[in-house]
Formats: sequence, C-alpha cells, structure tokens
Amino acid sequence: MLKRMASTVSALAMALSLFAASPAVVQAAPISEANNTIFGPNVYVFDPTMSAADIQGVTNTVFASMESNEFSSDRKAFLFKPGTYNVNFNVGFYTHVAGLGQNPGDVNITGGLNVNADWDNGNATRNFWRVIENMTITPASGTTQIAVSQAAPLRRLHIQGKLDLFDFDNNWNAGWASGGFLADSKIDGQVLPASQQQWFARNSTWGSWANGVWNMVFVGDNNAPAGNFPDPPYTVVNQTPVIREKPYLYINNAGQYQVFVPSLQTNTQGISWANGPTPGQSISIDQFYIARPETATAATLNAALSQGKNLLFTPGIFHLNDTIRVNNPNTVVLGIGLATLVPDNGQTAMAVADVDGVKIAGLTFDAGPLNSPSLLDVGPGGSGAGHAANPTSLHDLTFRTGGAIAGKNDVSLKINSSDVIGDHFWIWRADHGAGAAWTNNVSKNGLVVNGNNVTLYGLFNEHHNEYQTLWNGNGGRLYFYQSEIPYDVPNQSSWMANNGTVNGYASYKVADSVTSHEAWGLGVYSYFRDAAVKLESAIEVPNVPGVKLHHMTTIWLSGTAGSEITHIVNNQGGSVYANSPAAAMRQTLAEFAGTGAVDTIPPSTPANLMATAASSSQINLTWTGSTDNVGVAGYEIYRNGALAATSSTNSYTDTGLAASTSYSYTVKAKDAANNLSAASNTATANTLAGTGSALDRTGWTATSSPTSGDVPGNLLDGSMATRWSTGVTMAPGQYFTIDMKAAKSFNKLVMDSSGSDNDYARGYEVYVSSDGTNWGSAVASGTGGGPVVTVNFTAQNARYIKVVQTGTSTSWWSIREVNVYGSGTGGGTGSVLSRTGWIAASTPTSGDVPANLLDGSMATRWSTGTPMAPGQFFTIDMQSVKTFNKLVMDSTGSDSDYARGYEVYVSSDGTNWGSAIASGTGSGPVVTVNFTAQNARYIKVAQTGTSTSWWSIREVNVYD
Repeated sequence: MLKRMASTVSALAMALSLFAASPAVVQAAPISEANNTIFGPNVYVFDPTMSAADIQGVTNTVFASMESNEFSSDRKAFLFKPGTYNVNFNVGFYTHVAGLGQNPGDVNITGGLNVNADWDNGNATRNFWRVIENMTITPASGTTQIAVSQAAPLRRLHIQGKLDLFDFDNNWNAGWASGGFLADSKIDGQVLPASQQQWFARNSTWGSWANGVWNMVFVGDNNAPAGNFPDPPYTVVNQTPVIREKPYLYINNAGQYQVFVPSLQTNTQGISWANGPTPGQSISIDQFYIARPETATAATLNAALSQGKNLLFTPGIFHLNDTIRVNNPNTVVLGIGLATLVPDNGQTAMAVADVDGVKIAGLTFDAGPLNSPSLLDVGPGGSGAGHAANPTSLHDLTFRTGGAIAGKNDVSLKINSSDVIGDHFWIWRADHGAGAAWTNNVSKNGLVVNGNNVTLYGLFNEHHNEYQTLWNGNGGRLYFYQSEIPYDVPNQSSWMANNGTVNGYASYKVADSVTSHEAWGLGVYSYFRDAAVKLESAIEVPNVPGVKLHHMTTIWLSGTAGSEITHIVNNQGGSVYANSPAAAMRQTLAEFAGTGAVDTIPPSTPANLMATAASSSQINLTWTGSTDNVGVAGYEIYRNGALAATSSTNSYTDTGLAASTSYSYTVKAKDAANNLSAASNTATANTLAGTGSALDRTGWTATSSPTSGDVPGNLLDGSMATRWSTGVTMAPGQYFTIDMKAAKSFNKLVMDSSGSDNDYARGYEVYVSSDGTNWGSAVASGTGGGPVVTVNFTAQNARYIKVVQTGTSTSWWSIREVNVYGSGTGGGTGSVLSRTGWIAASTPTSGDVPANLLDGSMATRWSTGTPMAPGQFFTIDMQSVKTFNKLVMDSTGSDSDYARGYEVYVSSDGTNWGSAIASGTGSGPVVTVNFTAQNARYIKVAQTGTSTSWWSIREVNVYD
C-alpha cells in the first residue's frame, strides 16, 4: 500500500535528495505533539513519522488503565494520520480508534488492532463502549480479534485477513459475547462469530461467514451466508433501502481537518467505497464549534448553533444545565472519543427541530440525577413535515440510565419527526453499576417512535421498566432488534400491562392504531433474576394486513424458577422457561402477517395424557397433540386443578415437586386467539422418595485407571474449571473410585462433564464397597445422554464407590465434578444445609443482588460492584438457629473475584457478632472455611483484603 507523504514540501525534498551529496532528513514528529492539538489532551493524533515504539507506548498505557474500567469517567481517541503504522495494540473501554484518511486504505495498521476479553476470562458480554473505524488492519498474525458486545461499532474497515468476534476462556472454550454492529466494511478472510449470540452486518463484504447462534441479520451485504431460518439463524435482506453513512473526521491533501458527510443513498449493496471515495461532501473544521469538556457549556454550545455552526464534541463528559437546541437544517453534531452528555437539571439533553438533514453521531447520553422527560428528542411533539428527500440521520448513539452514574428518565430517545434514519443504537437501563435498582434508575421506555416512515438499523434496547420500544408511527421499518427485558422486576403485580390484564410489557410494541409496519430479525431474551415473573408476549403488533414481521426469536437466558416468556408475538409461539431442553430455552417464529380476521374456534381436546415420575422432584407429561383451524399456539398444564405452566409441544417436564407426593394433571390447548379447548383426561403420578442432600466431600480421595494429566483429585475439588480425564478414548473397563473415608448412606450419584459436553460416559456401571476390595454386583447401570449423568439407586451404606465405563467413543471420558447424595449418616462430616427461605444482605450492594448467593444458580452472582476493600460484607439469615461447621463460597465463572481476605462471624440476633470464628485468605474461586461447630441463626463474612477485582460469589453453602 502506498504511503501518503506528510506534505508536498517533504515529498519535493525527498525527490531532490536523489541528486544531493547529503540526503535530506525528514524530522520525526515527537510523541508529545500527539495530544497537543485543537481537540485537547484526550485526543492523540498520530503521525507516521512518529516512533512506532512511542505510539505503542501510548496505546499500551491507555489500554492498561481502560481494559476493565467499565464505568470510567475517562475518554480517549486515537486518530491516525494517513500512513502505515507497525504497531500492535488492544482497545479498551471508552477508546475510539479511527483513521484520518478520506478512505479506509489511507491508514494501515500492520501489526495488529484487537479487542480481547482477558480481563473477564474470555467473557466479552461487558466489552461495551469503544469504536474502531475508517482504516485498514493488516494483522501480522493473519487474524483480527474483536470480542465485543453492545455499543462497540465497527465501520469503514478493511481487514486484510480473518476476523474473530469472540475470545477464549482459560479452558479454551469460546467465551460469551453479545454483539454487535458492522457496517461499510470489507473483511478479506472469514468472519468467525463462534459464540456471539447475535450480530448485525450492513453494507459489508467478507470471504465467508462461519456460523450463527441466535439471531444474525445481514442487510445490503455481499456474500451473505445462505440458510433457512431458524437453523441457521440468518436473516438476509439483499439491499439496504435507504441509508446515509456516518459522518467522520479526516485530513485532506492540504493537511487540513475536514468532516466528511456521506450522501443519502437508496437500494445499496456492499461498501460505499468499493469504486472510489464514498459519495458526499466535506465541511471545513472551521465550520465547527469544537467542544471540549473543560470549557464548553450549554450556553456556548447553543450560541454556536445559533450562529450556524456545527458541533464536534471531543472526548469527555459534558454536564449540561440546559437543553442543547439544534434548530438549523443540515447541522452536523459529531462526537469523537465517546463524548458523553449529562442533563443535570432534569431537562432533555438535546432537542432537534423538525427540519431537514440533521446528522447526529458518536454520542453517549447519560441520564442525570433528576428525572428527564427524555434524553434526545428528534422533532417536537406533533411534528408533521416530510423529509424523505433529506432525512435526519442518527448514528452510533448510546443512551444509559444508571450504570456509570445514578440517573432516571421517562424515555431515552423520542423520534417525532418523519423519515428519520437510525443507524445503530444501544439504549440501556443499567442492570448493574451505580443506581441500578427497580425503583432507582427508572426508565419507562427506551425508544418511542411517533414519526412516520422511520427506518432503523441495528437497534439494541434493554431493561426498561415498561415497553422497551413503543412504535406509534406508520410506515416504520426495523432491521435487527436485540432486547433483554428487565432483570429486576420485583413481582408480577408490579409489571402488568393493559390496565393490569396482561402479564408484563412486550419488549417490542407497535401501537394498536398503526396500519403499516415491517421488521426483520427480532430477538427478545429474558432473565427474571429477582422473581418468578411471566411476560405474555415478547412482541405485540396490530393484527392488520399492513403489519409484517420476519424471523423472531425468544430466549430464556436464566432466571427464577417459574419465570417465562409465554409467547413470541400476539400469543403465538411457544414459551421459554428453562435452559433445557432446547425448546425450553429458544423458540422461533419465521413469519407473522396481520390478517384482521377474528378466530372463535377452539382447538380440539388433547388426548391420552400420561404422567410418569422421573425422580423425587420431577414428573414427565406426554399427550396426543391437538388440531386447530388456524394453528395450535401452545398448551396450558394444570396441576391439581390450578394452571401451573405452558408448553409449545405435546410434552412437559414438571420439576421442583415434593418427594413421595401424588399430583394430578390435565392439559388444555390454546390457539393464537386465546381460544381454549376442553380439558384432557386426568393423569396422576407419585414422585419418588427423596434422595437427600449432597454429601460433604472434605477429605475424600479419588483414583482412576487409566490416569492422565487431568488427575482424579479434580473430581472432588469443587471447581468446574478443572476436570479428570482418561487421556484416551472411552473403552470398557476404564474406571474411577472414590474413598469417602467413612461409611455413608447414599442413593444418588451425579457426574457433571459440563464444559466438556461430549465427554460423558456412553455406558456405566456403579459399584460400592466397604473395604475397597470386594465390590460385588453393580448397584446401577445405564447409558449417558448428555454432559450431566444422574444415577439413582436403592439406598447404599458403604465407604467406597467405583464407576466403570462400559461404552465406547472417540471422545475421552472426562468429568468436572462428582457429587454423592444421601443422608450422610454413619460417621460422615455432614451435609449441606437446606437454604429454603434464607435471606441474604450485603454492604455495598449492586445490580448483582445478595439473593443470588442462595438461588441455586451458577449463572447468577452477588457482587460488590466495586473493587475489593476491607469492611465490605454480606450476611445470611438462616431464619432459625442451625448447627454448622463449614462455609463454602463459590466464585467459579468469575474466577478472580474470590475474597483476598475474610473473617467469618456468627450471631443469634443479627446485631451482636462477637469475635470472628474463622479468618483466612482466598487463593482460588472456591473458598472453603472450616471451623468448630457453631449454633447460630446469622452468618456474616467480612472482606479484609484488597484487589482491583470486584468481590463476587456465585453460591454460598453451609454444612453441618
């Protein structure tokens, strides 16, 4: 690639040097000049004559401070003048990296430019708030890694190699990721999303696209992947109907700063710069008011706008005591370095008049401490003008209510003007961080659209208290939607729509008055963390001929037992309510088209209902499916006469039941119009006898044949990050033994291979022994069907357990943890106490609530929300006096968040704690504390250490 020279003078000097006795020398620019420009100290403008080592040093220093600084008040921008840079750096929070060429090929990073998730063990689901755009990346390794989630747009990039959109955890599993946005970019090699839950790509091209997980949407792309939704989960729209690419800062051939504003384009496919520069016009920097956080105020900003200036916000946080008013047509408001606006007085942060051609890009809006009616208004209420020939466009905008600072607002973004184009939003009510609580960081709606013919691309909208998106205008078009409904709903009664008659507020709500609307690729996910809450339909739209939806997905991420999204759209589609089976976690609907017809005919009656007890807490139901004139939407399951659950298939697994108890069931079918069939026949089953609690494994040992580097002790170490394995493919005769050191009474064994999901025993026999020599006949045998193998058998009294492999597979046999269940009598060291009804509290608190310590789920956690410091603590109220002698704090999954130091206290009244009964220092994700037997109701664990990591724990268990 040709390298653009710094100036015509230096080019001439270089040419003349060919004839000179002593060659001319181009003086390298010192690195100290990088952040000494008109843009202020938070912007580094790099020149190709600067030392690569110096540039590397600056980028490394910034990354070290921003890698895990999720709610930092710092903002940085790295801007590269045209040229080639042999540097290799990572991009952290609140960092904007951009080329200053007019075209992506004018700047080339030849070492590497990556985003990893090392700070959270490969988990990229919090890799937010960063920008990379307008350059070429030629990675020395051949692969560029961009492991990001929301609010991390990639634009105008040419990646000369492969692009990975994820990172690995410490076990080389693909870590979680929840992105993402790619536009106007070219990737020469393969794009590998791997574990990315969803992704939106617009007007881009690549060598190949490898896979999808839940919802991948492609609009106007070349070489979009083929497949039929929902497997693979691809939505492909061949052309982008209308778009104006995002404005960007660049340096022209004369060395002057300009802002380039791309032209409005229709029915496009592929990158805008494929055949030369992107069409558009340049605006000189002197036509901009350059806003720096140390000097700009609402008054100076509005004065500049009234004089006809455009605005360029530099990196930083701008506290506003008045609304910024954009009244002139064609005004450009551009932020670099994730500039952030905060309305301090409860006002709207920015309001745009109902005029043509305004462009707003690259800004973050944080709600302030006083409630604002909205954060950004595009057009005043009642706007009626048409702007199709020159619409307002909005690009890379983030809205936050809580998280960085405590804040609240009624609506984040309100679009009242017509014909507006939205090109990537993340509208987020914080689920963690400052002020994150149901009644604190209140945000009624994320987005309200009142204008007609509004077109949105890449809408991420999450956690608001009522409808996430409320669309009142006609002619709307949406391409890609990702939404998590709120985690922290306290109870069902506080979250009822339609005057208290409908469970929950749909995430995507199109008003009943709308007659035309179309949307592609919608994904709505639930994690009802705090209560058993139900949402009737993820999407609600009018049933009229002009409304069409394509490719919808609902996901149950995790949540309180009994919570669910009951339907996908308008009471159609099945429910999501658990992580397994697969149909309980993900439901899809390919098409919805409004008809206006009213259905009054109920489905036929379900038949042949059968109930079978599977365990002490589970009964499985099956029945013959119903038929309907339009289609069966699902089934209602009644337990002992009361509605207990719904199912989208003709089977259901009822869990959480009492042992040795009789239950009776009936089933009714329901269609999309909520017509119910008559009840099925009644089926009754008795749950099996209980299997007791998991036995305390302290002091237990394990051996195996064969052995490998994955030692048998890993079966009992309490960590899902380690495993035992045979080290060779499965074959009959392989075995492991467990010595419990004393005779125990037990009747269940669980072998958990999660994380190495294909390594479960294809066949097994279980033996017990009192002496470790004489084993007798097998007490149980079977075949594994998945990563968690549960073996029930009649109660045994023995010291030793041996499990023998009887199957074959090309996979190794490996297990992460083995647990034994029973009464623990016969000289054992005790078992885990039942935590039913227990209550936890903590200081400090965060969005990761104390109740997560006791919810039985390793998918949730409690955290301080701030780095570890002495004096932090949590308490547990066991509701009555218990006898106990051991405490286990399990941080597995957030492996570096264990207590660096701790003291354990007990109390009978929750007020008088006395001296610590135990103290120590944690050394890994599972902290086990043994102490002399205590009789008390309350337990307090206080932090005594320090760390830059938060203190977080997934589960706390107490043993007798």
